[in-house]
Formats: sequence, structure tokens, C-alpha cells
Amino acid sequence: MLPSDHFVRFYNEVFKFLEAQGPGHLEKYWLEISRHQERHCLELFKEKGLQGMYDYWEHIRIEENCDMTLNLSDDCLTLKMNKCPSLSKVLDNDATPSKRYCDHCAGWIIPVIDKAGYYCVTAPNKPDIPTCDWWIYADKTKAQAKTQELRDKNIKFKSNID
Repeated sequence: MLPSDHFVRFYNEVFKFLEAQGPGHLEKYWLEISRHQERHCLELFKEKGLQGMYDYWEHIRIEENCDMTLNLSDDCLTLKMNKCPSLSKVLDNDATPSKRYCDHCAGWIIPVIDKAGYYCVTAPNKPDIPTCDWWIYADKTKAQAKTQELRDKNIKFKSNID
């Protein structure tokens, strides 16, 4: 088994390689990861909704020893990655982080959340700061309001909202 310290370094280099191949290669890779991840979490997300998503990330938080804050309400799951263990490991070695490293989570999870019928907004930080914020909504208008709030604050974000 590949230790996580080595895996994230490898992942980082794969991202740089695919990005250098031209437009769309990295996105195709993330969509393939997303397709495989569906087996692990799509049914949970569909059946248990936001609670299922909370349970999924709570398990990840414990398993990967993440410094992450999760909050669940009736209509929104918020996730704040206070210190991403993956990006932190990339930053702790001599490899330059891929400029798009932080896009990989959104690249695979937003399609799964979309297929489950929920709306996701994520605001990654700069690729040298291992933090990000996520909001997952059952209600599209609330997700649209969040995207507008981020636009008004000039904060870069990704979402599955039309």
C-alpha cells in the first residue's frame, strides 16, 4: 500500500502532468474518479441526504485526522477544512504544488452531489493555503444566494448551480 505522504505527492504530479497535456484532461481524470466514488457514497447521499453527507465526511474527518468543522442544519451542510491534510502534505515536501491541486475535491465530489439532487458551493483558498469552505444545500435558491454572496465579496468559488 502506498503511504499517504507518497500518494499525495504522486497525485500532485499527476495533476501537473495532465494539466500540461492541454485543456480538459485534468477534468476528465476527476470525472473518472467521481464515477468510481459514486460506488462509495452516491446511494448514501440519495437515501440519507444531508445527514448521509455529514456521516460520510465525519468518517473522513476521523479516519484522515482532518482538522475540519462540520455543521448540519435542516437545509445545509457546511464543511470548513481548517487544515487540509492532503494539501499540507504536498506543501511539506520539495515539490511545487499543482496550481489546481485544490480543485480536485470539487472535481470529483460536485458531480456526485449533483446526481444526488443537492447543490454545492465551494470556496477553495489559494493553492498554498490548506483551507476551504463548502456549503451543500437541499434548496437551490439558498445555494444561489450563497454564490451571490461570494461574488459580492469577490471570492472565487465552484458550484453545480446553473
